[in-house]
Amino acid sequence: MSNTSDEKIKALKAAFPGTIPVMTGYIFLGMAFGILLNAKGYGIFWALLMSLFIYAGSMQYVVISLLASAFNPIAAFMITLMVNARHLFYGLSMLDKFKNTGKLKPYLIFGLTDETFSILCGTEPAADVSRPWYMFWVTLLDQFYWVAGSAVGSLLGSVLSFNTKGLDFVLTALFVVIFVGQWQETDNHIPAAIGVVVTLLCRIFFGTGSFLIPAMIGILICLSLAEKQRREVG
Repeated sequence: MSNTSDEKIKALKAAFPGTIPVMTGYIFLGMAFGILLNAKGYGIFWALLMSLFIYAGSMQYVVISLLASAFNPIAAFMITLMVNARHLFYGLSMLDKFKNTGKLKPYLIFGLTDETFSILCGTEPAADVSRPWYMFWVTLLDQFYWVAGSAVGSLLGSVLSFNTKGLDFVLTALFVVIFVGQWQETDNHIPAAIGVVVTLLCRIFFGTGSFLIPAMIGILICLSLAEKQRREVG
């Protein structure tokens, strides 16, 4: 039992530093979400409930608009599918990493956000650190930051008056910060360049409302071809 506890604590200590950039982003993103949700008449209970069980930053922002509009389950389903379709590709790329994670696997799947995916793909724990528990703590810490930010934002929104114009842009800002950080930390910029170029081309050819899924498919194909070529050359 002691060994297991030590293993968990060691994994937590290894995971926390890597989540600090996400913490700074998620706290403010969650606060913006809580403020916007409160502005629509939904208090802290709803903010906590959505952040605990939906836990999808971009989709939670969309849900605010859905709650304020006429009930249309088909439209809500299609919007959710479009917004979160990228997780299909995230999941495929995490199949090997999530092997042998046992009872932790369901939560790792549930908690796989863009930023958590970025950390888990871009970092490796030390050899003496349990990988399953490392991934678990990264995932749990990230969700904790989001839930805490949502709660604080909802409370602030209930006692202070805010001009909410432009708050929904903070999610885009976080993606840009993470992209720049990863660009600076890695020597191989080919995957990032592929993502930018393919996304821009799909945006041009498919339009704003329909480019996401074609872009993800295109990126997956290009990355697979690039990896295949790298292995053949190597």
